[in-house]
Amino acid sequence: MLISRWLMRGLKVIVVDEPTRGIDVGAKSEIFALIDRLAGEGLAVVMMTSEMPELLGLADRIAVICEGRLTAIMSRDEATQENILNAAIG
Repeated sequence: MLISRWLMRGLKVIVVDEPTRGIDVGAKSEIFALIDRLAGEGLAVVMMTSEMPELLGLADRIAVICEGRLTAIMSRDEATQENILNAAIG
């Protein structure tokens, strides 16, 4: 697996863009578990996704960008679907 090779290099940050797009439910749960485990081991994971359940389930902090401008940064406690959508529509 490609991710394993990257991790062997001693990375401190990994960026994933829409990591679960187009895959089945079983594979999604494996990817979620991997991301959660890596973050728990101290790796910084930057995830870009348009899937609200992924954001609310995995993110410690959420940055929202609207029309190329950062409109909000919120903690897990502050992050609700309503707060995220309000920041996303400007």
